[in-house]
Amino acid sequence: MIEIERKFLVNSSIYKSAAFQKLKIRQGYLNSNPERSVRIRIQDELGFITIKGKANKSGVERFEWEKEIPAAEATILLNLCEPSLIEKSRFLVKFENHIFEVDEFSGENQGLIMAEIELRSEDEKFSKPDWLGREVTGDVRYYNSHLSKMPFTKW
Repeated sequence: MIEIERKFLVNSSIYKSAAFQKLKIRQGYLNSNPERSVRIRIQDELGFITIKGKANKSGVERFEWEKEIPAAEATILLNLCEPSLIEKSRFLVKFENHIFEVDEFSGENQGLIMAEIELRSEDEKFSKPDWLGREVTGDVRYYNSHLSKMPFTKW
């Protein structure tokens, strides 16, 4: 239940040709408090509710609990979410021994492309593909819960 991930900006579209799957995601926040956020997500035809805790000092590690819910219920719950839903396409890219999730944002966050990698430990070593740019782990501006309140296009 502890999520360990690092986030990076993406500096080219090369990842698209390496992706083995593409997903459409719409998500909103019932609660976007940095201490504990409650997210509703529709990913293709699946619904999810996720609770995330506050990140540790480095921003790499935090509590995460997720449960699949019927997509119809997730759609109803999206109507109760705070303003500004997040819309994005997610590309799953295998690179060596890891899978990068590359999110291409649309709507009010158009132009933002970010990659995440989940790790087994905070100090786990991993190789970086050429298209991976500057690390933004721990920068709250790049948290989806923050992007829903302060979209990338308004920075």
